[in-house]
Amino acid sequence: MDTYLDYLALMGVGGAHPGGLQLTKEILSKENVDHTTSILDIGCGTGQTSAYIAEQYKCSVTSIDSSKVMIDKARQRFLSLELPIEVKQGSVENLPFDTDFFDMVLSESVIQFTNGTLAIPELKRILKPNGVLLAIEMVLEKSLPEKDMKSIIDFYGVSPLRTEAEWVSAFQKGGFKQIGVEKYEKKFDGDDVENAADFSLSENIKETYLTIHEQHEHLSYVYKDSLGFRIFRCMI
Repeated sequence: MDTYLDYLALMGVGGAHPGGLQLTKEILSKENVDHTTSILDIGCGTGQTSAYIAEQYKCSVTSIDSSKVMIDKARQRFLSLELPIEVKQGSVENLPFDTDFFDMVLSESVIQFTNGTLAIPELKRILKPNGVLLAIEMVLEKSLPEKDMKSIIDFYGVSPLRTEAEWVSAFQKGGFKQIGVEKYEKKFDGDDVENAADFSLSENIKETYLTIHEQHEHLSYVYKDSLGFRIFRCMI
């Protein structure tokens, strides 16, 4: 059965996270990133964010995703742009990197799609002392009936929805000591080219993916007041 993540992979949707590339740029502009910084982009998708970081900051970027389709599209992007980005296929719950390896990890609506109990300690493990985890994640703004929660979880294939406080608790349990939270309020300009949707389409897109897209649009509208997102800045 085709899933929402299959849809993202086959459609090659870049910047599927809330805020898109525009938000990514704003978050990174507040950090001390230069050519000496090593960054891991988890759930890299088609590589839109990784490519931006490598071009903008000339630093060491590593990209990882569990989807072979996404990884192949990311590799093609980096090759066409002649960017020296290391690409790996793997799971956030069991990262193929040494302990204390990266200065920064970027998670753009990724941890929600993993087993957070396993993933968050892994992200702490591979970060250097004083390393930073930047995570843009979905939050439950207000309680929902059980059947509505199940509809969202089943469709997106996410782990249980968390409130802001529950996210903070999850990061704390995973070993992070300093956790900052930001609610992003900026309205986006629909005519802004840099915030336009980024696609890398596969051949022979099945009709079921159009149905999945329509379901996503429907759920986004129905639960627009119940589901939001936060930017979490976590340090060890």
